[in-house]
Amino acid sequence: MTDEVITRIENGVGRITLNRPKALHALTTEMCAGMAGALTAWEHDPAVRAVVVDHMEGTRGFCAGGDIRKVAESGRGDGVAAADFFRVEYTLNAQIKHYPKPYIALMDGITMGGGVGISVHGSHRIATDRTIFAMPETGIGLFPDVGGGWFLPRLDGELGTWLALTGAQLRGSDVKAAGIATHYVPVIDDLKAELLAGGDIDAVLAKYDRPAPQPAYASHVAAIDRCFDKDTVTAISIALNPDTDPWAHEQAAILTKRSPQSLAVALRQLREGRKMTSFDDVMIMEYRLACRITRTRDFSEGVRAVIEDKDNQPQWADWVGEAAGQTLSAAIELMFESLGKLDLQLH
Repeated sequence: MTDEVITRIENGVGRITLNRPKALHALTTEMCAGMAGALTAWEHDPAVRAVVVDHMEGTRGFCAGGDIRKVAESGRGDGVAAADFFRVEYTLNAQIKHYPKPYIALMDGITMGGGVGISVHGSHRIATDRTIFAMPETGIGLFPDVGGGWFLPRLDGELGTWLALTGAQLRGSDVKAAGIATHYVPVIDDLKAELLAGGDIDAVLAKYDRPAPQPAYASHVAAIDRCFDKDTVTAISIALNPDTDPWAHEQAAILTKRSPQSLAVALRQLREGRKMTSFDDVMIMEYRLACRITRTRDFSEGVRAVIEDKDNQPQWADWVGEAAGQTLSAAIELMFESLGKLDLQLH
């Protein structure tokens, strides 16, 4: 068990604490395996009636994602380590989704990417005033994975499409208003103390839960639903640009800075995921995408620009023109194809 994940039982509660503060608790393969091992051990343990997931106090991130730098290093080579990371991470996401006991994620801080995967699929998701939720993957040449193809298209209207393509952030109570968090507790200290003291879960959550006021994005819902309901990124951009709402123009400008390949993958991922009836099938689809997209030029370039060199000037592959567009369509089609015996095994 890695010391970057601390697991123990406190008063009938299995507690998992993320402990990689310098990386805002970004997940590694070993951390995901450690979490999975604890959940497996506790699933049939009568001494454990619920699970609480938090992060080491004194840091501003619940979990900022996965260890993308290592994934990129693998993708530039044989891709084996990257595929192994996604296999372990996505299997953990599915385990959380199907977990038979209450799984309470305290999303008290930055919750992005991989941090979303270990929280949003749990039975109880607690947002606080410190919560910053986002799926910013299209900005690094990736796509909103960890089950994004399942929960994002099931949010109201086209809210999930907007979040997936632009990487927009939701803060505090807006995470509950969007239907991502199940509860909103402005400050989490007393709630956590009562849960870990063995208090009745439903009663404690009801005691501290607060209603979510009108979200910051409320005035843009009509534009989101009107512009992001298209089946191509080009059509979405066209819908945004003539719109008289300055906010819509801002979203169009954001899309021009994202990886065109990632935008196309993400949009199809959400449209396919919306039609699927099995969470596990969505994870299998995303595993195929992850194994392939992390070996592309755009992903390597996105990680270089945003995470490694930090110049924030990624030079995306040029897909402009009819011939290039056809090539992009063919490349996207290939990414969704089966990996055969290498597919993620969840069934």
